[in-house]
Amino acid sequence: MSSLYELIHKIQKRPSMYLGKASVCNLRSCLAGYIIARRELGILQTEEERNFVDFQTWIQKKFNIQSSQSSDKIILFYSEDERTALERFFSLFEEFIQENNLINTSEKQIY
Repeated sequence: MSSLYELIHKIQKRPSMYLGKASVCNLRSCLAGYIIARRELGILQTEEERNFVDFQTWIQKKFNIQSSQSSDKIILFYSEDERTALERFFSLFEEFIQENNLINTSEKQIY
């Protein structure tokens, strides 16, 4: 099974294959399914998954949002449509990864 960040990278390369259509909301559903499936299988949460939880807070701060809107809805609100919101998600996620030094340079680079 791919790690969470590997899965996000694969989706970025071929969104329609994983999501049906290029949609930030479909991405959220896909990632939620991945996390739920791992939990149902009794697989412990990885460091990547624990760090990904912080992405929500990071997005709220980045867009100065005080409400509890999900990150996909925040990104969609500031985008033209679902496709551009998805592209923006990947850009923002890469920025989040770099700002938080979440890339282990001794392993293969995901982003």
